[in-house]
Amino acid sequence: MVQQLEISLPPFPRGFHLISDLVVEQLPQIGKVQSGLLHVFIKHTSASLTINENADPTVRDDMEQFFNRAVPENAPYFTHTYEGPDDMPAHIKASMLGSSVTIPITDGRLNLGTWQGIYLCEHRDRGGSRTLVLTVQS
Repeated sequence: MVQQLEISLPPFPRGFHLISDLVVEQLPQIGKVQSGLLHVFIKHTSASLTINENADPTVRDDMEQFFNRAVPENAPYFTHTYEGPDDMPAHIKASMLGSSVTIPITDGRLNLGTWQGIYLCEHRDRGGSRTLVLTVQS
């Protein structure tokens, strides 16, 4: 069986944010799934999703610092600049990290590792609300 739901996240500031609990809160039906998959897709080109460390917030800060150095704003070679200096770097960062994650569901719970969580990677200074498509396959 496949169930799908579209949700809107509140606006987050630029950076890497744990959203695992926000996602699970929207999916009480996961509790009935013995074995399945959750696919999370973000419907945006300047934000992304990834799975990483869920305990130490300095990891999220370091991720933000790394990507800002890897893809700097105001690079002279960017031509897509009419939406601001953070826009083209946001598109590149989103492509590097990806638009979806898939997580196993086992015995009614996301089967993440002890230190894993779902990140919303907000690459814009003012990205606004973000829309996710949540698909549960059981």
